[in-house]
Amino acid sequence: MIPTQVLIVEDDPMTRTLFEIYLKNSERYVLAGSIESASMAELYCLTRQVDLIIMDVCTAFHASGLIAAEKIKKNHPEIKILMVTSQPECDFIHRAKEAGVDSFWYKEPSSEVILDLIERTMNGEHIYPDSTPHRKIGGALSTEFTEQELKILRELTSGDTDEEIAANLHLSIWTVRKYVKIMLEKTQFKSRTQLAVAARESGLVIKGY
Repeated sequence: MIPTQVLIVEDDPMTRTLFEIYLKNSERYVLAGSIESASMAELYCLTRQVDLIIMDVCTAFHASGLIAAEKIKKNHPEIKILMVTSQPECDFIHRAKEAGVDSFWYKEPSSEVILDLIERTMNGEHIYPDSTPHRKIGGALSTEFTEQELKILRELTSGDTDEEIAANLHLSIWTVRKYVKIMLEKTQFKSRTQLAVAARESGLVIKGY
């Protein structure tokens, strides 16, 4: 059996080392490369044999694994991609499916889990979690936010004003202010700054990836 050539794209050194160890201890998989930024992933696929990519969403140099995955799938549809993340960003799963990512999973420090995901993905399965992990934002659960609230909350975490958020999302400033007020009531925070900081620290919404 020809070993599967696996490229690791992960900016966390400890996680990347664990993935490397898992692969090296397996007779079925060979480490094709191990890099910290998704900005280099496409070049690896052009210059080396790659059968599967294990790729984080948020990588070094602020490079998005989701954007890289979409480009790779367009030019190399035969390459399987297993997207992994520790962030519960509510939009990542949807965007991964749109990009053509084969499987998506939340990071677990277990060789059995990762190797099982790799094998099933290489066998043609599309493995996705049923939902994102739940997070507590002040007095509210992440499941209590509507899609529109989450869109505004994502913009809010970058420090944008109501005017800038309204322009970015093609909404009226009054609509933005109404949703911010509703979210403040849900979370029981007293200021939009507290709301934005808590949302960003939870990983519920991440802008830029």
